[in-house]
Amino acid sequence: MISKEQIQQWIQEGLPGAEVVVRGDDGAHFEAEVAYAGFEGKSMVQQHQMVYATLGDRVTSGELHALGLKTYTPDEWARR
Repeated sequence: MISKEQIQQWIQEGLPGAEVVVRGDDGAHFEAEVAYAGFEGKSMVQQHQMVYATLGDRVTSGELHALGLKTYTPDEWARR
C-alpha cells in the first residue's frame, strides 16, 4: 500500500526544491499540492504532467489509484 509520505518523496525527488503537501490515507486516493519554481511559464496541464512524470507508471499501473493535484508557482503558493 502506498503512503502519502512515499508520494511526497517521489515528487520531491523528481522536482528538487518543490514544496509538497499530500493528503489522504486510504492507500488509494490522495490529493497533492505542489509548489515548484519550474512551473513558471507552464500551463496547468504541463505542470500536472511534470508531477505525474515523477510517479512513473504507478498511476497507469493502478498502484496509485487516484491523485488530485493543485500546482502553484512559488509566488502563487505564497499568495494562497
